[in-house]
Amino acid sequence: MTPLPEPLFSILALSLPRGHDFGDEPPIEGWKNEADNAVAAITCSDKSKKFGVLLMRRRKDGVWVVESHSHNISELSEARSQAESSLSSDALLDVPPGVSPRPSLFDLRGRSPSEMFKLLTQTSHQGAAWLLNQLYLALPKPDRNWATDCQTENLHTRLWEALLLACFREQGLMVSQLHEAPDFRIENQSGPEGWVEAVTANPPVRFEHVGAKPVGQPRDTRELFLGTAALRFAKTLGSKLQRRYDTLPHVSGKPFALAIADFHAPSSMVWSREALLGYLYGNVPGTEMVNGIRVATGTDAEALMGDTGFSAGLFRDDSHSELSAVIFSNACTVGKLNRVSVSSGRKVKGLRYVRLGKFFDRRENALEGISFCLDVASEEYRQLWPPECEPWSAEMEVFHNPFAKHEFPHMLLPEATHWYENGGDMECSSHYATNILWSQTLILNANCPLPTYEAIPDYLANLAKTRKTGI
Repeated sequence: MTPLPEPLFSILALSLPRGHDFGDEPPIEGWKNEADNAVAAITCSDKSKKFGVLLMRRRKDGVWVVESHSHNISELSEARSQAESSLSSDALLDVPPGVSPRPSLFDLRGRSPSEMFKLLTQTSHQGAAWLLNQLYLALPKPDRNWATDCQTENLHTRLWEALLLACFREQGLMVSQLHEAPDFRIENQSGPEGWVEAVTANPPVRFEHVGAKPVGQPRDTRELFLGTAALRFAKTLGSKLQRRYDTLPHVSGKPFALAIADFHAPSSMVWSREALLGYLYGNVPGTEMVNGIRVATGTDAEALMGDTGFSAGLFRDDSHSELSAVIFSNACTVGKLNRVSVSSGRKVKGLRYVRLGKFFDRRENALEGISFCLDVASEEYRQLWPPECEPWSAEMEVFHNPFAKHEFPHMLLPEATHWYENGGDMECSSHYATNILWSQTLILNANCPLPTYEAIPDYLANLAKTRKTGI
């Protein structure tokens, strides 16, 4: 058997029903067989200090299954011996009777793939392709057309579901897909449960994501918070709210959240977070001088811009108390998959992955983020988070409805950033010390020097001329 690095086991463990929640028997080392279709994690009880062996094996359709989990092994050597014996077989498990085999994500079956899916077949994105497949196989019960959608024009919507699963199980939640809707039932081991429906803000007219010219951030603050992007969020969330998921028997009386990712325009997710805030809370920020110091202020808005008549402030009153919260991430990208792969130790020869953007500045009265530009494989980047690799949940934010009939417990998503009202003021609770407001990921030749943040525009222009970079 071969040692299994902890970051790799963490990825495979997303197939476990509770993901990274191992209770009081956490894994202390992992092993795999030569065929890469069986994994054994040696666990150790926090209480008894005795060992166990958790054996995972793939089915014939690639899905991971817990084959066995032994306990109360006195010696570590005995646990290793048991693991080695279990891994000696490279046999695959049969798909249970009555269960439809999971279609292969990369078997096109004569279909014409989208340009975005083709991107996953390139060497520069092989880590992202591998990760997306692992998340697909980890889904409890994906739609029958999940693989087909992913291969064709709906990759971004399926990617959002895959990333949500990774975020949920990274936080140790029991994730199930027991009903057609909502998409996920999530439950914390300590008790709270809730329902989450995934949705994406899509463009009025479809566009090809690969190679599309980015749409820049609106220069006017009011347009940024209440303009076209806010209207797209309003229409998307409004459409889902009309379906009244909260009245379904299995949802009634439970916290219910909508999880939204933005694809309404090329690269719009880099800046559209503010538009979601403008729509949800009906407030446009500004600044003013107080005792010689520029401080943040806010102006209430009754409606979104334009003549649509959409109100601003979904969470302004109790008219939508059935919605407990809105979950958001601006990292539903193939770049996120690449970064998790590289920061977990997977390298692609001849390439370097660079992330640039702005950190959230926690200093009082800070009005701008802190610029950064880092090599994703560097120790400096990996040390930004306690797992020493990029977490799935690093960009996840939960915006709470102060008028919710059923509050969405913070402990239901303990590693997300939570925004909530307290005494009329918006407050933030964050699990990670490092939060990123927005970012972009560059794929450069390994011999390209790391630029400074300020030099990025000129740097990219020069590299484009010499055909040395891809984004």
